[in-house]
Amino acid sequence: MRVWSVHPRYLDRQGLVACWRETLLAQAVLAGRTKGYRGHSQLVRFRATADPLAAVCAYLGVLAVEADERGYRFDRSRIDRAVALDAVAPLPVTEGQVAYEWAHLRAKLATRSPDRYALVRDVTDVEVHPLFVRVPGPVEPWEKT
Repeated sequence: MRVWSVHPRYLDRQGLVACWRETLLAQAVLAGRTKGYRGHSQLVRFRATADPLAAVCAYLGVLAVEADERGYRFDRSRIDRAVALDAVAPLPVTEGQVAYEWAHLRAKLATRSPDRYALVRDVTDVEVHPLFVRVPGPVEPWEKT
């Protein structure tokens, strides 16, 4: 499961769709609708919030907006509840985590989506998903490097 910390604008089609599906799975886990993936490491940051389900719903809302901007139709009815970003406290993400994910994504794009890679290869100031706020620090302890 990869719930990206980087802004979804950087993801290629495959990455955006996979992130949507995997975050829907994370939502199901946090809502208690599935027994699998309950211990998945990336859920740590959502579980650390006052309302984990609201946080993941807000995350999904941003993915749906990105999909709309690209002409895709993500089924918003699959999001448990509509949650505005400003209704959820930003989740911290370390600079090290962002750098790790950025390198990981660029490597994927270089082989899988050269056209998308060409659009992002020179980006040096990587934006994060709007649910997150950068903080100093290394790669997150939950990341499997």
